[in-house]
Amino acid sequence: MRYPDRTILLIFILISSVFTACDDNYVSSIPTYPVSLQLNLTSTYPVFKNSFNQFLLFEKRIYETDRIGFGGIIIYSGFDDAGNTGYYAFDMACPYEAQSIVRVYPIEGSLGQVKCEKCGSVYDVSFGFGNPVSGPATEILKRYKTTVTNDVLYIYN
Repeated sequence: MRYPDRTILLIFILISSVFTACDDNYVSSIPTYPVSLQLNLTSTYPVFKNSFNQFLLFEKRIYETDRIGFGGIIIYSGFDDAGNTGYYAFDMACPYEAQSIVRVYPIEGSLGQVKCEKCGSVYDVSFGFGNPVSGPATEILKRYKTTVTNDVLYIYN
């Protein structure tokens, strides 16, 4: 004897889990604040364009329309999966401390690592994940989306 109701229920659960698993939202100790930043890589930041292991920090807005998240934005230039320049943006607020004024900063001479000025946690941003590698932190840095169109880097959430 067949059980069509169970089959339909199973299919519904599988489809639902696929759509929920593909969502890139994650729970973060850093509150969600608006992020909207545009950087012209040709005229304003030509040294950052196509560079490797470089950081840009935005602790304050440049223009009135800029939105820089909870603790500011740190942008890292590394490589993407295809070996091209990849840009990764994170909130500067340390997730362990979860305060807008306690930030992470690049470690001089390191490859894609930033460190919290208070708790000392070190995060690896080199591949765009923001994983903690040492210190008390266990949560990743809050990441923002990046897109490059016509030499303009867009950072948003």
